[in-house]
Amino acid sequence: MQIEEPVDIFVSHDWPVGITDHGNWKRLVRDKPYFKEEIQDRTLGSKPAAELLEKLKPPYWFSAHLHCKFAALVQHGDEGPVTKFLALDKCIPGRKFLQIIEVESEPGPYEIQYDEEWLAITRRYNSIFPLTMRRSYFGGKQLDMEDSRQWVRSKLQSRGTKPFEFVRTVPCYNSFETGASGSFSGHNRNPQTEALLEFLELPYVLDDSEVAESSVSRVEDGGGVEDADEIQLPEEEDEDDDDDVED
Repeated sequence: MQIEEPVDIFVSHDWPVGITDHGNWKRLVRDKPYFKEEIQDRTLGSKPAAELLEKLKPPYWFSAHLHCKFAALVQHGDEGPVTKFLALDKCIPGRKFLQIIEVESEPGPYEIQYDEEWLAITRRYNSIFPLTMRRSYFGGKQLDMEDSRQWVRSKLQSRGTKPFEFVRTVPCYNSFETGASGSFSGHNRNPQTEALLEFLELPYVLDDSEVAESSVSRVEDGGGVEDADEIQLPEEEDEDDDDDVED
């Protein structure tokens, strides 16, 4: 919520709550009937993600989590920017898990670089980083960013904006190994995280943090929907869909 510079592509695990209002939700409910109650109760998706969508208004937003393909167009205001939303299915045979999208950009070449604004936000908000499962809300909290921004800019000017070299974190998966011999257990610090924190002169606080259990995944067959580039806005949907699902 502290980002002010434009974001081209936003990636989240969960969908923004209410995103189904902007796509063919009736077809979605035909394929996933148990979604209907959550859509009506406004509980399908993440409220913080919806707040970020409204704040950042990125041209593209990609999500996962619900194991089905769903596309939507979000019009921000009467003449505001449009966000193309796309969620894909699980990456298994027979499912709609892949779509190629062309994104306009300036001529290359390109290279991955650290983002000055995000590094400044990470450094400035580290002191209130939540370490428990207690619900926290920092959307309305404003901290002075200028000193942090100048500190990060000075560091990047002295060492460059290219991130540290990526290295392997855990042993590669070996399909020929079975049972305990092929598994990895225990906590292993990520060297990329350590390098980033060292650069920002921040402590590593994740070792003792509580880890929330992952929610139960829904595994069902997904149905086809329109592509993000082809989906119609809600007011332009075919009237034939009105008879397929009760409102």
